[in-house]
Amino acid sequence: MGKALAQLVLVLLIALGGAGGCAGVPVQEMSDARQMLQAAEAAGAPAHAPLRYAEARRRLAAAERALEMGRYAEARRLALEARALAAEARERARRAGGE
Repeated sequence: MGKALAQLVLVLLIALGGAGGCAGVPVQEMSDARQMLQAAEAAGAPAHAPLRYAEARRRLAAAERALEMGRYAEARRLALEARALAAEARERARRAGGE
């Protein structure tokens, strides 16, 4: 899974590089991160992938703080990171749960 995560991070970095001029509020990215965290929790990530899940929650909280301060690019980056971490936590939980 390490290689898949590295590929996901690379895709996100490329996407961020292309979106560097986008200064709008990252509404969709925030929503996607929240939904993925909910999916990870439902899959059992707090028990089966606690470190990844906790880090995803921390990144989302940081994204929310950045959003409140009007730092939209930072909020977008953190939300994308939170979503990627939550997705990995969900997958680890699914594997651990036998799905």
